[in-house]
Amino acid sequence: MTRVVEDSGKYYTWRSYGPEDQRTKELWVDMSDVRHGQVRVHGILSNSYKQAVRVALSFAFPFYGHYLRQITIATGGFIFTGDITHRMLTATQYIAPLMGNFDPSYSKDSTVQYLDNGEVFVVQWERVRLPGRESAGAFTFQAALHKTGSITFSYRDIPLSIDAISSAEHPVKAGLSDAFMVTTPSQSPDSERQTIYEYHRVEIDTSKITNYSAVEFTALPTCLQHDSCDLCLTSNQTSGCSWCNVLQRCSDGMDRHRQEWLDYACSDESEDGTCEDFSRPDSSTGSSITPGLEDVTPLTPLQKGCISDDETKRHIYKSGNDVQTETSIKSDVLANTGVIAGIAAALVLLLALILVALYINYHPTAASPLYLIQRRKNYWPSFKFQKKKPGYTEVEGEGHEKDCIVEAGPC
Repeated sequence: MTRVVEDSGKYYTWRSYGPEDQRTKELWVDMSDVRHGQVRVHGILSNSYKQAVRVALSFAFPFYGHYLRQITIATGGFIFTGDITHRMLTATQYIAPLMGNFDPSYSKDSTVQYLDNGEVFVVQWERVRLPGRESAGAFTFQAALHKTGSITFSYRDIPLSIDAISSAEHPVKAGLSDAFMVTTPSQSPDSERQTIYEYHRVEIDTSKITNYSAVEFTALPTCLQHDSCDLCLTSNQTSGCSWCNVLQRCSDGMDRHRQEWLDYACSDESEDGTCEDFSRPDSSTGSSITPGLEDVTPLTPLQKGCISDDETKRHIYKSGNDVQTETSIKSDVLANTGVIAGIAAALVLLLALILVALYINYHPTAASPLYLIQRRKNYWPSFKFQKKKPGYTEVEGEGHEKDCIVEAGPC
């Protein structure tokens, strides 16, 4: 994994509150108050050590400009936001109020619980303890993901200074992180190398994490929110944005869609073209071209839609004494039939791919999706903090809501 971390103020701003601030009380979500919604105590997480489980959200949560519909809750005091689970979930793509080596299985009083009322998703690690430091006391804290994109960390019981928590068995972090993955050819002709880049991290001041404290993150506008070329290049809310016409996407090239940005040479396209160029008909014959042809945008990397002279002549409307012969009419009919058949076949294939993707997304524990996940996981690079230290590995489990389980195993 390569870390390419930019300044923390580009995607989020954050502010901390102490015990004396009224805002601290306002941000804490009382899980015993039924007015907030139904609270679920996760049986597996509450009785396990170094495990994580995937949970679906009832709303689309914007994280670094990307909309998430599912997250992975870990016993180690953090939420993993990546699409593919791997051993070292702690490496990047996380929302961590207090990442540490917590063991909810130590006591029956230790629980991992969450609620989702459609406006906010809250995870609470209640009375969890550190192995070897159980006598120091229990930790209680929570993370809240708001539909608006804001994120809040609230702390009720912090018996130890964060600096006193050992990172030998588990990383200790507090903040946000996101990454993208890029696939490149490897030395072997039949394999590819996938590298994950942490392009941004927000690290909060851990000295601010005390009893009855809170941290509030406010999401800043990103290039991804612009849906037109004009807004992308002229908005004063964002900077460094480029428009990729072939993808119809605005980006600075540093987000989870980095692979597509490279595959379709969006950087080269944005350097050479302007919004006027993208909106201007790409033809020398002007109005003689059939209007319907201007709406076709090919999605093949490095391929631009051009019409040859012969193809252009075939679509020019004739009038006056110009008369088509019967042979030419039949030829045009056959050509149009072939085009329609090709489009129909492409639509059927696209529909099948969409259905397969939806099935995998909503049935992660079925045999076929698990096979695909396993295949993808085999190519994931191996992340290790220290040799012979445990990490998070993906397994199929039984239990609460039939979620995809991730439990500890050897690296």
